Amino acid sequence: MDFDLIIRDAALPDGTTGQDVAIKGGRIAAIGRNVDAGSGRAIDARGYLLSPPFVDCHFHMDATLSLGLPRLNVSGTLLEGIALWGELKPTLTHEAVIERALRYCDLAVSQGLLAVRSHVDVCDDRLLAVEALLEVKKKVAPYLDLQLVAFPQDGYFRSRTAAKNLERALDMGVEVVGGIPHFERTMADGAASVKALCEIAATRGLMVDLHCDESDDPMSRHIEALAYETQRLGLHGRATGSHLTSMHSMDNYYVSKLLPLMAEAGVNAIANPLINLTLQGRHDTYPRRRGVTRIPEMRALGIPVALGQDCCMDPWYGLGGADMLDVAHMAVHGVPMTSREAIRWTFDAVTEIPARVLGLEGYGLQVGANADLVLLQARDPIEAVRLRATRLLVLRRGKVIASSPAREAALSLEGRPASLDPADYAPRGA
Repeated sequence: MDFDLIIRDAALPDGTTGQDVAIKGGRIAAIGRNVDAGSGRAIDARGYLLSPPFVDCHFHMDATLSLGLPRLNVSGTLLEGIALWGELKPTLTHEAVIERALRYCDLAVSQGLLAVRSHVDVCDDRLLAVEALLEVKKKVAPYLDLQLVAFPQDGYFRSRTAAKNLERALDMGVEVVGGIPHFERTMADGAASVKALCEIAATRGLMVDLHCDESDDPMSRHIEALAYETQRLGLHGRATGSHLTSMHSMDNYYVSKLLPLMAEAGVNAIANPLINLTLQGRHDTYPRRRGVTRIPEMRALGIPVALGQDCCMDPWYGLGGADMLDVAHMAVHGVPMTSREAIRWTFDAVTEIPARVLGLEGYGLQVGANADLVLLQARDPIEAVRLRATRLLVLRRGKVIASSPAREAALSLEGRPASLDPADYAPRGA
């Protein structure tokens, strides 16, 4: 059979090595050893890891790359970040939001990140950011899947026009219902917002993804309300609680009740370790709480947990670079999760698991799937996380859309090798 492209001698995330992956018509047509390629282009993977692309299931693209506008977040705190965004919003222009978002998407593609769920603030009555990101969504569709969440950032009830604006944004084509119940004026208003937002999602047949309990307050319990509403309205698999940082501070007995409720309801969870580690625990002296939610405990009950980046060079976070391996690497340290199995899991938490949370069609590394692939300078998923491996090639529908030279060092050491490939330091044991 003639293929458009064949990638030879690749290691796959499932642990198999020496695999050929053949592509035809933008889809994976064959996987195996010594695939007969006929004519067509061939790429030698040299035993490196070939993976489906990275997926960021929690991001804020309307604010990305705005670091320093209108000023820097000097304290580095969540509250100053929120204040800064409030100052920046009135000065936003359609063109500036589009330009920053497109520049970010360029960076994302270079890092093998080809799908992003972005929350977009709907509390500006102009819905300027919504219009801009809907335009960006169309522009980047050939190379990146952008899913938008209508996010009432100043509170669904707390902001006077948020409820109306959220419905307007959904009518315009935003696909997911968002919310931030812990930012309402009272706990009761927060619970009421969860109920109202889930009912909107159920009525419209949409997914719902709420910023839930993003605080150190052990009594902030809106994820419980989300699990209840998910059960009541039949939103199983369509509801997601993001952040869940208060769970880090909750009483163990209460959590032993909460997690089975989440599992029963089929609620997804998203942790954002880069942001959760830097913004939470700010009122502590020592010992200081890490702020990352209870990932191992949720995994043990079968709750789908994914990892998101959340921010990149914006009022809340002055770092970041569209690198989901950086997110996985930080999760390993922040939880911590240092067993071989857990480190391996973090790779899935930035690829396969968030792809399921977003409901991406044609995603994966199997025959018939879209030929969206990343060749990493690593021998296996654990090594990819350890190295935050270089993305050698990024393919979209079987076409190379980004490439980077291999990271290699030249050495001038007597009696030692002339060059060094960091991927060669993978452990040799079983």
